Amino acid sequence: MASIAAHGQGAALFTEWGPWQRALRAQFPLIAAHPELAYLDSAATGQKPQAVLDAVQGQLTDAHANAGRGSYPWANSSTALVERVRDRVKSFLGDPDPERSAVHFTSGTTEGLRLVARDWLAELLADGDEIVVPFADHEANLAPWLEVQRLLDRQGVRIRVREMPYQTSSGDYDPAALARLVGPRTRFVAATHVHHVYGGNMNVHLIRRAVGPAVPICLDAAQSVGHLPVSVAELDVDFVVFSGHKALALPGSGALWARQTRGPELRPGGWRGSPNTTGIASLAAALDWLEAAGTDRIGRWTVALAARLSDGLRHLDAYEVLGCQRSLVAEAPVQQRCGIVTFRHRDIGASDLGFILFSHGFMVRTDGHCQAGAGERTSSVRVSLHVYNTPEEIDRLLTVLASLT
Repeated sequence: MASIAAHGQGAALFTEWGPWQRALRAQFPLIAAHPELAYLDSAATGQKPQAVLDAVQGQLTDAHANAGRGSYPWANSSTALVERVRDRVKSFLGDPDPERSAVHFTSGTTEGLRLVARDWLAELLADGDEIVVPFADHEANLAPWLEVQRLLDRQGVRIRVREMPYQTSSGDYDPAALARLVGPRTRFVAATHVHHVYGGNMNVHLIRRAVGPAVPICLDAAQSVGHLPVSVAELDVDFVVFSGHKALALPGSGALWARQTRGPELRPGGWRGSPNTTGIASLAAALDWLEAAGTDRIGRWTVALAARLSDGLRHLDAYEVLGCQRSLVAEAPVQQRCGIVTFRHRDIGASDLGFILFSHGFMVRTDGHCQAGAGERTSSVRVSLHVYNTPEEIDRLLTVLASLT
């Protein structure tokens, strides 16, 4: 069947990098223990390599204590761990000025974005100011900014929330329209690096040019950190927020990187409780593992897998693939999906299709995917990939999907 045949450059990549990928896949105990199952939900959370599990075990058994609250050796070790991992996050993100920037550990992307909103943006804005935020990305990258608007409104400060413009043909941001939208009262822009439903890299590298050199940009990098290279030097953003659990670390871990050059210094408000030292240790191990594996290779592997799937789906009339239609083919001239393909069956509901797929050994996401107000409202099936996934899994999935047409 043409839809599940090997394709051009993707086939060559799978052949050349097959030994590399198999060696990495073997390092995930849960994946290795269940070869009959295909885990295709990495946008929700990533599986954990043995190195991360070992780091967690070591942190709990070697010198576990609360950080920043004691002067004995175990406490000092935990405090040093937290500070060391702050530097590790900076280096992983290619921080060009680590002496000036800051890293704050969070429970994940949602808390990090709310931290920027509550403890930084709310203090920055004055009556008549404007912010530009996405209305068709993840709810977590819209709700905090609307909360700030309501908070300030109660204080008598009226700000205007403008919708980030999108290109109708691709679903990417529209930098030209954004440049026209930005004005002298624009104080802040929020953006998403990789869209959690469509899988597209949202051309964030063009946003700085569109908004000018002075406007702070906050980047939701939940679907990019750990999945492809992320360079804050190249993107020239002011905040990068990501979840550790999507980057192969433990649930309840995450980080907020702040450049600290545009606007006031970010100072988290309230009392900062005990840090999640186990989660922080897992994050350090995950970043080390990802860097050793090669985030560029991981990104190219998952892009090739997603192209194999979308290219196969376009031959099946019973399915509608969401997002840019020009990027469905494996050799598309436009930017392809970063390891995420979301689709619907024209007759079978998403939940029912999810149950059917699990009966064949495939674990996928089936719902509205936490879309913000202007996003997709009808449930769909999302396949999201990481380095432990294989072209054989994609081919098996396409065979099952073809049988349901």
